[in-house]
Amino acid sequence: MPTSKNKTTEKKAGQKTVVIFGVSSFIGSNLAEFFKREYKVIGTYHKNSVRIPGVMTLPCDVLAKEEVQLVLFAFKPDIVIYCVGVSSVSDCHKHEDRADALNTSGLFNVAEYCQRYKAQICYVSSGFIFAGEKKNYFEMDIPDSATTYGKTQAAAEFYIQKTSLNYLIFRCCRLYGRGIISSRPTWFENLQRKITQNKQLSMDHFINTGYLDVDYLAMLMKMSFQKEVSNRLFQISSSDIATGYDFLKSYSDVFGLAKDRISKGRWAFPINKAQASTQVGDHLFFKLDTANLEGFLNIEVPTIEESLEFTFKRLGGISSSNKKPDQGEGVKFI
Repeated sequence: MPTSKNKTTEKKAGQKTVVIFGVSSFIGSNLAEFFKREYKVIGTYHKNSVRIPGVMTLPCDVLAKEEVQLVLFAFKPDIVIYCVGVSSVSDCHKHEDRADALNTSGLFNVAEYCQRYKAQICYVSSGFIFAGEKKNYFEMDIPDSATTYGKTQAAAEFYIQKTSLNYLIFRCCRLYGRGIISSRPTWFENLQRKITQNKQLSMDHFINTGYLDVDYLAMLMKMSFQKEVSNRLFQISSSDIATGYDFLKSYSDVFGLAKDRISKGRWAFPINKAQASTQVGDHLFFKLDTANLEGFLNIEVPTIEESLEFTFKRLGGISSSNKKPDQGEGVKFI
């Protein structure tokens, strides 16, 4: 077993162990930072070595079964979160074989050994498994994506639901926040960098989706773990949807920025219309219905603006809003 490069605290009595495959990723690193407060967290990476204080990190290739087995045998986690994969729609289109390997085949290896060592497998999926019709998408709707990214994630969802005895799937809208690898900034960090450099900002005005701070995903995961929820698929999204252009306008309102440098653009969202089972226009809509999540956890999901206000405070800003904080940790309870 490779030796971790950073120290971690001893596991406390009754404390659960969480293994995050893909801890160097944007979502994986943020989940590690969040869960290390109350869980013993172990994170694996492939080529991007990372150090997160309070988290044990070690290399592991999810495509190598023996390495996956060694990690799960050594730590015998209660919960395993799979955050490995090619998360860019464009990159998946350019590198289909790699996307299929990491987004699906690697997950198959991890899920198989989770069964053997009785760990719950948690998979973070995306609303882009759908075609983009102008309607509400429900958990039971059949995936019909015409993108490589959506198809690989739909395959992963299907495999887990058919083979795992203890799973959770979190199908998410577009998540934003900051990562931990400076050489691989997130789209949100690139946006903030351009803002600080006073550059012109061109944002997509064709793809409509929800937007949530990545910490909301972590909080909703934690609530699911505490309730010992099993074998469920939850859709996680803001209560409204917007284009990137509208998201940036809301960002400007919350962060107190001028809007004179914002222009409408187009996201390179590669769709293979020949493979599409549903024909859609240039404008796509990924509206995830969250009634199941809200009813089961007894919560109310935020709007995009409320999520941005939470982000502003989380990153050290001082809100100029007169609204009274009623969200606790960022989730409003009914």
